[in-house]
Amino acid sequence: MSKKDQPYSSQLKGVAALLGESFNQTESTANSPNTVAINLIKLPPSQPRRYFDPQKLEELSRSIKELGILEPLLVRPLPGGDYELVAGERRYRAASMAALTEVPIISRVMDDGTAYQVRLVENLQREDLNPLEETEGILELLVLRLEMALHEVISHLNRMRNVCDRYKQENSELRHNVMSQPQTKIIEELFASLGRMSWESFVKNRLPLLNLPADVLEVLRSGQIEYTKAKAIARVQDDETRKELIEEAKVLNLSLSEIKRKIQEIEQQSKLNLSSQTETASIKQRVDDTFQRFKKAKVWDDPKKKAKVEKLLVQLEALMKTE
Repeated sequence: MSKKDQPYSSQLKGVAALLGESFNQTESTANSPNTVAINLIKLPPSQPRRYFDPQKLEELSRSIKELGILEPLLVRPLPGGDYELVAGERRYRAASMAALTEVPIISRVMDDGTAYQVRLVENLQREDLNPLEETEGILELLVLRLEMALHEVISHLNRMRNVCDRYKQENSELRHNVMSQPQTKIIEELFASLGRMSWESFVKNRLPLLNLPADVLEVLRSGQIEYTKAKAIARVQDDETRKELIEEAKVLNLSLSEIKRKIQEIEQQSKLNLSSQTETASIKQRVDDTFQRFKKAKVWDDPKKKAKVEKLLVQLEALMKTE
């Protein structure tokens, strides 16, 4: 059974496992789904999800028009009778597009920190999640759980990998010092709860995504290009050439093998250009060296050499006039 076919309550089990007893208690006292006016639901100031595919949103909107919302939105009550959306922004947006006036909700009381973590976890359970969104979402969860800055979280993850790679024996003192730290235990528990990948795989395969060029990150985050294609395109060093390849890959829906072939052609052309530039620079250097030596040479005293110099100067002047 796919995630989208599961009842809403079953999807919340992963959230409860991550957020602990406080969420379990809130869940046990939750109301059954109610229907409220959609204009009473407010979007939070910060949402983990940054991009919504317009075409897929339109498809969901048509489905909602026909069948309604099958999964209630998760909200929390606000003072004055309004609600703040906690999970289900895609359904909320599609319902607005479908001009629904009322939507089903499950309302739970939770503080700001809990609400944001639930949003992050719910976002990580999406089927269409791309690797960059997943990486950023997991890092945001770690920042909240560890109460550390992002660069400190990344530094600790890299330190964990380094000691495990360098010291294979678990009884190594340096390895023990790092792997027994409270931050390490929290990281291991989080990855076990998410069940998506190990922390080792995350550090090795996902953290490097953050170092991709900005234009590649943009199309990867928006889901316009798959992870494997984006990673290949990132090999192109020249900014303009890379942007052109990104556009071509999007418009023509190039396969990975086609992208790799084009990158090969770009690299070969780059080598030819470099060789040509090197050759040109070499000729210029020879001209400069020869001119310096010529000024110091005593060719003016020899009539024969002087005549040859005059002849060569005429040829050089003629050559420059033809440009």
